[in-house]
Amino acid sequence: MADQLRHAYSYGDAVRALLRSIWNEPRPFDAPSRVQRDWLLVGIVVLAVALEGLFRPDLPFRWLQVAVVAALAPLLLWRRTSPLLVLVVVFVSANVLTALTGDPDGMYSSVFALFVVYAVIRWGSGREAVAGLAIVLATAVFSMLMSSSPPADVVGGFVVLLSSVALGAAFRERARARSREIEQIRLLERERLARDLHDTVAHHVSAIAIRAQAGLATSSARPGAVEDALRLIEAEASSTLVEMRSMVRMLRRDDPAELSPSPRIADLSDLAGRNGDGPDVDVEILGDVDAVSPSVAAALFRIAQESITNARRHARHATRIDVRVVADDGRIHLRVSDNGDGGAARPPDSGFGLRGMSERAHLLGGTFDAGPDPDRGWTVAAVLPRRGPA
Repeated sequence: MADQLRHAYSYGDAVRALLRSIWNEPRPFDAPSRVQRDWLLVGIVVLAVALEGLFRPDLPFRWLQVAVVAALAPLLLWRRTSPLLVLVVVFVSANVLTALTGDPDGMYSSVFALFVVYAVIRWGSGREAVAGLAIVLATAVFSMLMSSSPPADVVGGFVVLLSSVALGAAFRERARARSREIEQIRLLERERLARDLHDTVAHHVSAIAIRAQAGLATSSARPGAVEDALRLIEAEASSTLVEMRSMVRMLRRDDPAELSPSPRIADLSDLAGRNGDGPDVDVEILGDVDAVSPSVAAALFRIAQESITNARRHARHATRIDVRVVADDGRIHLRVSDNGDGGAARPPDSGFGLRGMSERAHLLGGTFDAGPDPDRGWTVAAVLPRRGPA
């Protein structure tokens, strides 16, 4: 008996915790305010309402219903930014119209209200979704009581209504899962960047220690060596401070990162050649890449490495991958392109690898772009500052 009570208590706690999480859930951050297809949707709905008014002379209070439904259609433009308000206006107006006309079935074109039901579940906060669902269910019950349609038609309409609710919930959960995956990619890139910055800072600190020891060892024989050592220590300390500030600004994860030597731009030559039956990789490095910040060099190497991997996996019929690095006074330019087919089949926003490369480039104050070439193939381009973020 005690075990049953404990089980019931824990189950009740779980249910209450789930309800609290739903109630307190904020609105999705990725809701677009208004896009071009919204205007197209409103135009289609208004046209459908007008045509239905023309071809349904038996509709009770025909022009009143046409005027009200046509006036409600533009509210679709605000269904994402104010989903609950739009739903309240649409459904309350529909109920009032039903009471005035005595027509529970209404106009067929008023089916656009399903977009509003979907929107309040997909784009509303937890409170808005719960309140909207309550209004929808109350309206459905009111319509069933007023309707003289066969029970099968009533049940069918209720199922369609619930399908809109389920569709909104499914897309909301899908967007949430994708957001979690993207966040994992960002955390992974920050962890890798932490390793690169660790190597950079360790290099500068080692140089400071060596210069200080050398200055102390030669101070008695060469008094001027101390001054030289202090100048070098100041330069190394300034570089270390810049890297440490970058670390604090860019990294938001407290877990210790795996520490291993960071790759350099010169290591890109190791990626050249053929890997099995894949395309040939040609690497060209132009300009002075010796004075590049280690964190920038590591980021450039990993972007090129990931781009080559993507080309080998997805570029159909590719025979060649070109990697070109050009260094000037302030920036490092990277371009990785292949000559495969079907470049348009790999949109930039579909791959988490591309998101990771973009995240790494932007964290270091650079730019990133990826997309199909006009003729054939796919190109990844990144530009990074030589010394990292300012």
